[in-house]
Amino acid sequence: MPHTPLSRRSFIEATGALAATLTTTTASAASLQSTPAQLKGLPLPGGVRLPSTPPRRKRDDSVGIAIIGLGDYALNQIMPRIEQAERMHISALVSGNPDKLRQVGDAYGVPADARYSYADFDKIAADDRTQAVYVILPTAFHADFTLRAFAAGKHVLCEKPMALSSAECEAMIAASRRANRKLMIAYRCHFEPYNVEAMRLMRDKAVGTIRLIRTEQSYRAGQTTPAQNWRFNRALAGGGPLEDYGLYGLQSALYLSGEMPESISATSFQPKGDPRFTEIFAHVAAQLRFPSGAVAQLATSYDSAGANLSQVRGTDGTLILDPATGYAGQKMRIEGQNARDFTPGDPNTQFAGQLNHFANAIRDNSPILTPGEMGLRDIRLIEAIYASARTGRTVALAPDARMRG
Repeated sequence: MPHTPLSRRSFIEATGALAATLTTTTASAASLQSTPAQLKGLPLPGGVRLPSTPPRRKRDDSVGIAIIGLGDYALNQIMPRIEQAERMHISALVSGNPDKLRQVGDAYGVPADARYSYADFDKIAADDRTQAVYVILPTAFHADFTLRAFAAGKHVLCEKPMALSSAECEAMIAASRRANRKLMIAYRCHFEPYNVEAMRLMRDKAVGTIRLIRTEQSYRAGQTTPAQNWRFNRALAGGGPLEDYGLYGLQSALYLSGEMPESISATSFQPKGDPRFTEIFAHVAAQLRFPSGAVAQLATSYDSAGANLSQVRGTDGTLILDPATGYAGQKMRIEGQNARDFTPGDPNTQFAGQLNHFANAIRDNSPILTPGEMGLRDIRLIEAIYASARTGRTVALAPDARMRG
């Protein structure tokens, strides 16, 4: 069935319906409310250190990338690391705040005519200096700007989670194919040395046959409301910690097991009277059963003591990553028959590794390690987790992560 690309206005209007659908399929309480999605240009975040001199010139085949969304993650994590990516440079900026756009543009040496607002972003189609975009916006806007970028003839690197629904993910993939442009999801842990080594160790059966995987990604959020923090706004972020922090645990369970689950059972919790959780869940837990008989237990929370753990228990030992998936500070060891500690590399290289991988895929037409299909798979699994939590029943899955029946 052909897909008609959504305009920005129709996409924003549709978010109310999307949020309503999410509420009926995932809510544990009838009192959940949804705020219509709005894309605002906020002021420059505090604590941002802009470069004192423009970045150095890169090699001739460097990919020019437009950064869409100048929030804390873009400014403090991604943009400084682009300097470390030999085959990529910042060629354009997109923001809804003119003052921030000017400040950041001046600091990064982005020409004035390569600075776009959200409203006039589509003009980037005529800008040959930019070959790709990096969508770093609240989740509700991932699909909209991805579709607009493909319509403009650009390749797309999109932050995780890929979108609010599997239907949006499917539309993004279809648009990528029509435009003959690359679509990559920013799953940085696939380029982080500790997690890459952990994948290799599990393929080599360093702990024997896998029996149990346990992941936990949690922290206790300060006082906030859906109006103050988009991650707590259902229309902008989805159901809560699962799509955000818990997605790392879901990914870990899949790439450490090397399997797709055949069934999922889950629970969720939404406390009453807490202004943080009027729209989203505070906790989500799930159990995934794999064809081999192995089981993965996942837990994620916005309201418990901090944890960032991946653990694989096999017949001969246990692999422990703790912390597992942060920007830095990873630690890894095996306990049991092949006991040892591991220091495979610097976790800080994960950002440049991800960016160079995307640039290489564009310039060399090489395969993408974390394509849109992977993002779609994970959103389907998240939908299955919420369906199980809502019904209290185990959900059977097809090999492509669609819910059976």
